[in-house]
Amino acid sequence: MGWRYKAGLGMIGSFVLVWVAAAEVTQKIFVEYRQPFVLTYIWISLMVVYLPIALCRDYVHSLLEKSCARRFFSGTRWLNYYFGVDESQNDSEAVFKDYLMSDVALHEMESGQTLLLKEEDEFAFEVRKHELGWTEVVKSSLYLAPLWFATEYFSNSALAYTSVASTTVLTSTSGLFTLLIGAIIGQERINIGKVSSVIITVVGVAMTTVGNTWASDETYHADEISKHSITGDIFGLLSAVCYGTFTVLLKRSAGSEGGHNDIQKCFGYIGLFTLVGFWWLAWPLSSLGIEPEFKLPSSASIFEVIMGNGLVGSVLSDYLWALAVIWTTPLVATLGMSLTIPVAMVTDMLVHGRTYSAIYITGCIEVFIGFVIANVSDRISCKRRTILT
Repeated sequence: MGWRYKAGLGMIGSFVLVWVAAAEVTQKIFVEYRQPFVLTYIWISLMVVYLPIALCRDYVHSLLEKSCARRFFSGTRWLNYYFGVDESQNDSEAVFKDYLMSDVALHEMESGQTLLLKEEDEFAFEVRKHELGWTEVVKSSLYLAPLWFATEYFSNSALAYTSVASTTVLTSTSGLFTLLIGAIIGQERINIGKVSSVIITVVGVAMTTVGNTWASDETYHADEISKHSITGDIFGLLSAVCYGTFTVLLKRSAGSEGGHNDIQKCFGYIGLFTLVGFWWLAWPLSSLGIEPEFKLPSSASIFEVIMGNGLVGSVLSDYLWALAVIWTTPLVATLGMSLTIPVAMVTDMLVHGRTYSAIYITGCIEVFIGFVIANVSDRISCKRRTILT
């Protein structure tokens, strides 16, 4: 298990904590401002900040490369003297060729010492060779943007109608869709361990939907609670389908090592496309009765909370999750969402005084076990592929 995989697991842990905290704040916002579409639109649009960040990063990187190149070319003078190259040849390519054809290089070749790149240099070369250009990044962001907007919208809508714990449990079913879609497009390899982990997770989710939950701060009557729970469950399942699809396609665009697609630029363009292309959806959603009538926040303090929660709960947490996807596997990352279940359950118990039945708690435990099995199965598969290669 390389450092990228370990770092990806760390990203999953960080994402879980940030996501649960942001979800609790989102529910507090819905008390004063119940506008799932507006919140989704604002929060995803905020990801456009990654574009200037990526541009500054590339600019600094280019300056560092030029500085290193100057130091390298300043040393060609002593190479010319040592290998007897004409000083009028300041071309670095000519110097390199003369070095390869020198007696020293020939002696190394005769003695059987081949000139090889170091492993990290070879990896860096491969990453640069297959890295997507800006047009390819824009194209991938263009078809990923609607999927990500739908994922976040359904998730926020689920939070508006049900508890944080129930929303996270339903989102955990995305592992099933990730496995199926990944197998169809050849992104995931199906084995007994992965299938078992998905089945256990789905059974656990089914148990949590059957299990009862109640809170001391509930303001709805029994029939209203049932109606809100069913609506929230539907939105949660729709979010899981979109989430699984987006995860597989993001991993496919990023490549096996995550070096093909620039995640910062990709998310930045997703934010830009959302800002420009999805604002008009507020009117048809309101006309159909899916969304309440559009209105602005009633106070500046609510707007500040919305922006702060967007920067932390969307811009930061989504980037952590994306790194987890490309540094591990789509299935491990999606099942990693199940880690939010025990955290969300404990948070609901402490904040809202919510009580959970034994069936619900057992289902949460099964979902967590499914994530562990998927992670172990993926590690075993990686080891087998390493041995075979």
